[in-house]
Amino acid sequence: MEPQSQDLKTAPFLTLGRFHISEDYGFLLPNPLKELPDHYRPWMEIANRLPHLIGSHQLRAQVNEMPLLNCQFLTGYREQRLAHLVLTFITMGYVWQDGEAQPKEVLPRTLALPLVEVSRNLGLPPILLHSDVVLANWATRNPGRPLEIRNLDPIVLFPGGESLRGFILVTVLVEKAAVPGIKALVQAVNAVLLPSPDSLLQALQQLRLSIQDITRALGQMHDYVDPDIFYAVIRIFFSGWKDNPAMPAGLLYEGVSKEPLHYSGASAAQSTVLHAFDEFLGVRHSKESADFLHRMRDYMPPSHRAFIEEIHSAPSLRDHILSSGNSQLLTAYNQCVEALAALRSYHLAMVTKYLITAAPKAKGRKTSHLPGPPQALEERGTGGTAVVRFLKSVRDKTIEAILHQSG
Repeated sequence: MEPQSQDLKTAPFLTLGRFHISEDYGFLLPNPLKELPDHYRPWMEIANRLPHLIGSHQLRAQVNEMPLLNCQFLTGYREQRLAHLVLTFITMGYVWQDGEAQPKEVLPRTLALPLVEVSRNLGLPPILLHSDVVLANWATRNPGRPLEIRNLDPIVLFPGGESLRGFILVTVLVEKAAVPGIKALVQAVNAVLLPSPDSLLQALQQLRLSIQDITRALGQMHDYVDPDIFYAVIRIFFSGWKDNPAMPAGLLYEGVSKEPLHYSGASAAQSTVLHAFDEFLGVRHSKESADFLHRMRDYMPPSHRAFIEEIHSAPSLRDHILSSGNSQLLTAYNQCVEALAALRSYHLAMVTKYLITAAPKAKGRKTSHLPGPPQALEERGTGGTAVVRFLKSVRDKTIEAILHQSG
């Protein structure tokens, strides 16, 4: 049979492969590399000792002795992602080694030049991102066993011990829990285009289950991450140099730009998952929140950003359901929206525990050898937002997306 005779209606309109999104791992980088070619050993040696070098205040001296290495020997996408991970972790340690009272405002050229070069190659900003901390920063101890905390390790770490390990790996598991939801979203977009009400109903039911699984995965934070350590030790290393009172002038990337540059720190808002769900479900945020979320898309891998744009340009699910008059679809859609609002309420409660409640405790307890909690970002997320107000707003706007049966 000739391929041309295939019924066009059965051909998928939207696929994950087109956007380099894994059927098994979603937005996680499948099986990230742990080692760079030998040429880059000076970077890896520093990265592998980062918690010790920061804790003993030796990191800046080590970076200042680092040779200037060219990125030309990085072959392939996964090596470039590991290089970005390693260089951005070293950068955050270098800037914040002595805390927010004494940040380094100049990044030496031996770090700045290769970081900017590899960032340009990847289409990413030259700062630590969610795609570094989480998406490319995991390895299985036993590849044949399932993805669970006991079988996972981060590749690069800051100070923070088991709590940082837990924070990274729980977030890896959150991204993994989203995979069935991302696949359901693709199925649903195609079901609207066909149209196929049965396929759409099945996809919406699967999306709701996946959102509930994401909430459950996020709940593991309580088991693995100490709020005091997260606030007092870990958080500063995710802080950027945009909308951060501790670094109002930004960071000068030596040999790259004559003027300091401003970039937001790593933030959960850089995860593509909820952006994709919002676009698909037609959740519309307030101008302030929407502006921030759109800015965070510039901090995602370009193919993930393109996936969100593709969903945005697809026919409206809400209009389709309303015009169909199908009460089963309307109920299934509303259950997805309610699950997403519940996830956002849960996230809000968690941020309250790990930031707002932990802040006064952390101020009273200074750990001697580490930078200490960032006062400048006390009420703000590492991305620079007034975090509680932002999370309440996105949760409330999610609830507003619930559809009401007409007539």
